[in-house]
Amino acid sequence: MDKFAALEPTRLYSSSASATNKRASRPQPISRWIGKLPADIHLLVLNHLPIPDIPAYARASRATAGLSRDEKVWERRWNDLSITRHALDDTLDDLESKQKPKASPCSPPTIPVDDDFGDFTSAPRMPPVPSLSAAFTSFALTDAFPGKQTFRTRYTRAHSILNKCLAPLKQPPHAVLSALTPLIGVSLLSQARSLRLLGFFLSPRVQPVRNWDILLATLKAAIDRFDVSLLTAFDAADSRGDEVMMREAARASWEVWPGIGDWEMGKVWAEKREILYEQGRWNPLANFTEENTLDFTPMDEFMASVIRALEEHGTRAVFVFPPAAGVLIGFAERVANEVVGEYIAPLLTRAREISNALYLTAVAASFRESWRIVDVLTTLSSNFSHKDKDKAEDVVFMMFEPNMDEYLDEEIESLKQAFEVICKEWARSTLALASHGLPTQAQQTRFLTAQNPALMKRTVLASFTDVLLLPVTIVPRTVGAGVVAVGGAVGGAVGAVGTGMVQGIAMLNPQRWVGGTGSVNNAKEYTSFGLRDAEGEAAIFDIGADEEGGDDGVDESSMAQSSTRDTVSIDSTNTAATSFTPSTFGTSQTNVASSKSATKATLAPTGNLDLLLSLDVALQLIHADRDALKRLEIFASYPGHYGIRVRETIEEAFCEMLGVLCNRHLEKGFGIATERMNSYKPAEHEETASVAPLLQFFELVHIGDTIQSMVQVFFDKELAPYIDKTDFLNVVVREKKRFENTLDDCVAAGLNAGTQVLMNQVEHIILTLTKPREYYPPEDAPLELGPTQGCTEAIRCLDTHCKLLKGSTSKEVLEVFYQEVGIRLLAILQKHIKRQIISLNGGFQVIADLNAYYSFIASLKVPNITADFSHLKMLGHVFVVEDAKDLAQIVRDVTRYGGAYRPEDIYEFIQRRADWKKIEKTVDKTMYNLSFKEDCIVC
Repeated sequence: MDKFAALEPTRLYSSSASATNKRASRPQPISRWIGKLPADIHLLVLNHLPIPDIPAYARASRATAGLSRDEKVWERRWNDLSITRHALDDTLDDLESKQKPKASPCSPPTIPVDDDFGDFTSAPRMPPVPSLSAAFTSFALTDAFPGKQTFRTRYTRAHSILNKCLAPLKQPPHAVLSALTPLIGVSLLSQARSLRLLGFFLSPRVQPVRNWDILLATLKAAIDRFDVSLLTAFDAADSRGDEVMMREAARASWEVWPGIGDWEMGKVWAEKREILYEQGRWNPLANFTEENTLDFTPMDEFMASVIRALEEHGTRAVFVFPPAAGVLIGFAERVANEVVGEYIAPLLTRAREISNALYLTAVAASFRESWRIVDVLTTLSSNFSHKDKDKAEDVVFMMFEPNMDEYLDEEIESLKQAFEVICKEWARSTLALASHGLPTQAQQTRFLTAQNPALMKRTVLASFTDVLLLPVTIVPRTVGAGVVAVGGAVGGAVGAVGTGMVQGIAMLNPQRWVGGTGSVNNAKEYTSFGLRDAEGEAAIFDIGADEEGGDDGVDESSMAQSSTRDTVSIDSTNTAATSFTPSTFGTSQTNVASSKSATKATLAPTGNLDLLLSLDVALQLIHADRDALKRLEIFASYPGHYGIRVRETIEEAFCEMLGVLCNRHLEKGFGIATERMNSYKPAEHEETASVAPLLQFFELVHIGDTIQSMVQVFFDKELAPYIDKTDFLNVVVREKKRFENTLDDCVAAGLNAGTQVLMNQVEHIILTLTKPREYYPPEDAPLELGPTQGCTEAIRCLDTHCKLLKGSTSKEVLEVFYQEVGIRLLAILQKHIKRQIISLNGGFQVIADLNAYYSFIASLKVPNITADFSHLKMLGHVFVVEDAKDLAQIVRDVTRYGGAYRPEDIYEFIQRRADWKKIEKTVDKTMYNLSFKEDCIVC
């Protein structure tokens, strides 16, 4: 037995208390089913169960008891109290501190008694009579984790604190607040926050007691009485100017406000501001002068008064009222709608009665002036967030919305009318100028006569870019309204262009980039279609007709002589500084179709083609569109539906400008020019060195390219911020692409016709200047190894026109033009050689001409055409070979010409030799081994 150790006594069963604690410390797994229902259904029931019923539910079984302690249930109950969401933790702590019993300073003396009964004070107290609330309290305080701060313990603490504050709610309504005061404090803010917390506690989502609905109604009545007393105290403090008391009352009232409807205190304060009842002090019609123009000086004074009121009352509102109340924004809305909106409405009505142009200017200026409200609101509060700034902007946006539909529609209609007037005026001026019978030589071709057209074009675009950067006056002042009130819809539409274009075109003074390249013919009197600047200088491409038919419009001081050709610099007798059109622009009501037909009938068949396009017209169209865009840009930040409409209107305005510029000006001008070139006949003109319609068409190409560059600059500067340039489906991008394609098509069609005209001229030169015996000179004539006069003149004509096209089109188009010229010249030369009779001495002359043509073609640097002319140059050798057999061998050698000519083709050329009848049989026999005497049998 010594081998075995004694067994230690062990406790088979632990005490009931320790077992309970162990079971409580272990997490009780919740089974998926409790009874006949899944656990999720039980949790859903618990979330909606009143607080007094939870203890009874927990005592149903161990599973339901464990489920009632689930943190998800108590997290929802804690969140329903909204203590964390509304930062009421301090209020709950204050209530708890007020409910703690104060310790007595001294306890009464006691006599120690030592008997068999012991100390009565140490005996456990008997529990009170059980009730549902007491049962819940005893149940809820039993926590498995007493040291951990869980949602369940948080709610238990809040429930026990707030439940003690419900007793005063059983008092009569007039005595509730008095009974609650000892429990919730005496300061207004602490009372308001305590009442708010009690309101959350008695909400239907919590239901802390059985009669929660009756207590809640009593609490709401008490809160209403409390709010009325706060409003009375606020009014008294407002009358005294006591902002501190106003702030305390306002914040207390905001705490007890249920969040439904308007906040009464903020509404009452805003209604008592004097600015809302002073509309009679201001006269909106004072913004109109006696000449029916706009002068916004009175509106400046009105807005200054409104701004002062907003600053004064807004500063107080920011200090007194809570930021979340939005009293400042609400007050600004009333000021905007009832004061500023009422001021703007009659102003716009009167402006619409006068003219459309005045109306558009008034709308943009009124909105710009009203925007000062937003600037004031953003400066009043230092902690203005981005969302608050959006609300401040919505104040003006909402106020101005009733005017937006009419304004956006009128903007496009007025722009269309302005474009119509510009196009009609240009057509009328072109007709008037053509009616004077101005010869072609008297026209000034600015780009072609410039030493460096590309540099001049860059200078024009740089000046145009500077024009686009000029500020646009939106709010008219005393100096001038910036519009022309002409009493008619069309006249008003033209006046809508504004003063920005007047200043802009003046910057494009031709003397800045033309220099002294042009001259004038002092025998001609014409007037400028475009503007004159402040010093009376002519605008670029100043070609047009005088409105009043005067003959005194020639600027004698600007006349000079040119070494190449006579040109005309056209002056204007009308130097109005406030309009870009002649003074009587409304007199012409010619229909577009009739004007086009009249243009065709009036213009000389080959003259005045450079009058068909004008940079002035392009500038006027662009500036009219720019002024409209500058007005629309003011509304670009509009949100919602009207923001989309504003952006669509911006796109529509640009597309309308492109459509008019393309269809009414460029396409029409190039079409007439192409038609005129097709009807050109070189035999009817003495000039051989140049083709007048082609020169003028090259000038049109330069102008068209400049206009396209101006449109591109305008697009990049003004439209790019509002559209996605990479979106090929965007209407602006598609319209711009269509404009560029149309211009390319017009130039291509014109170049095709121009190439044909040029080659007709070259053929005419060769035919007229080639002498009958140019290539069959007498035997005793001296041999001059140089190109003939016809060859020299043809090359000079071709070289002149090819050089003029450089810088106006792309390299690809220029190469195609050179290639077409080379192909057609090759056909002309072949045809020309086949018409001649060429002797041996004349063959050397042919070689000299072909060498000259080859040198010219080689200078164009088009490889395939250069190769063709190299083969043609080699073909000239067949006219200087004396021996017939050697000639036949040359004809049969196909590789000699790189495959460009077949033996049959060369055979046609050698037939033009003067000695062909002598060598024909020998050549035929050598080439084909034929002898008519030996091989032919006549039956």
